[in-house]
Amino acid sequence: MSFLLYTIGLVLLIGGVAWALVTAHVASTYIAIICLVIAGLGVMMAVSRTRQKDPPN
Repeated sequence: MSFLLYTIGLVLLIGGVAWALVTAHVASTYIAIICLVIAGLGVMMAVSRTRQKDPPN
């Protein structure tokens, strides 16, 4: 459930950043690159924060 919340927040963040860059008349290539970098960082952070801890041996 936590991963889903992180994903929803990430999608909203990417949408807001893309909208701001389009409004600022940034080239679409740079918008795509920035959104991909944000998506990659967001997925890595979501996985690291929501993964289950390994049980002790």
